[in-house]
Amino acid sequence: MHYSSILPDVIKVADEASEKALHIYQSDFKVGFKSDHSPITAADTASHEIIVRGLRHISRDIPILSEEGKDIPWEERRHWRRFWLVDPIDGTRDFTQRSGEFTVNIAMIEDGEPVMGVVIAPALKEAFWGVVGEGAHLRDRTGKVRRIRVAEPTAVKRVVASKNHLNEETRSFIDKLGEHELVRAGSSLKFCRIAEGHADIYPRLGPTCEWDTGAGQAVLMAAGGKVQTLDGKPLSYGKEDVLNPFFIASGDWFQ
Repeated sequence: MHYSSILPDVIKVADEASEKALHIYQSDFKVGFKSDHSPITAADTASHEIIVRGLRHISRDIPILSEEGKDIPWEERRHWRRFWLVDPIDGTRDFTQRSGEFTVNIAMIEDGEPVMGVVIAPALKEAFWGVVGEGAHLRDRTGKVRRIRVAEPTAVKRVVASKNHLNEETRSFIDKLGEHELVRAGSSLKFCRIAEGHADIYPRLGPTCEWDTGAGQAVLMAAGGKVQTLDGKPLSYGKEDVLNPFFIASGDWFQ
């Protein structure tokens, strides 16, 4: 499948969902909580509905796994060779705290690997996208589009870390890197900051699910980076348990 041919349509769907999410973000929205006590707003469900409708228009035969529609039995999912992976709003805490660093995420997974991804930060007016093997791009807040690639790190590593999930295991890992600069970012923007060359490494020694990482990983890989587990294996998708193992995202220099 030639993903670059459908990428403009996927970006359009993500833009539509982002516009709706931003409208809610700028309103007096209410915050609810799921059974796992994580927050949810009207933006999560509205973005989910727009994305699912749009992706089904693009490809009726490719199944969709979304955080807000995740109750699909493993007996059905296990046969998926290719599927859309969606996080309608990643960084809901950033959304509720009005930090601006929440994202809309759409990825294509094929044979367990992300092959295409779109990440949009509606409040920051930034958009990232990429097809693995074909390159990645950034659309900045002025609307200008440029190609992006991971940077060659200097002696002082720029470590991007979560604003909401910087635990002791992560702090210990960062300290072992030696001299470093801490770059704070929310949601899947952490992958994108490495992809555009503004950071070098993102250690995630805490829980994430497949939809939290798929689109960001695709953008980073398209920009020449990689994401691997602590034992050096690629971060894989389409598992029975959608919880990810701990991982390290970086440019192509980290072993």
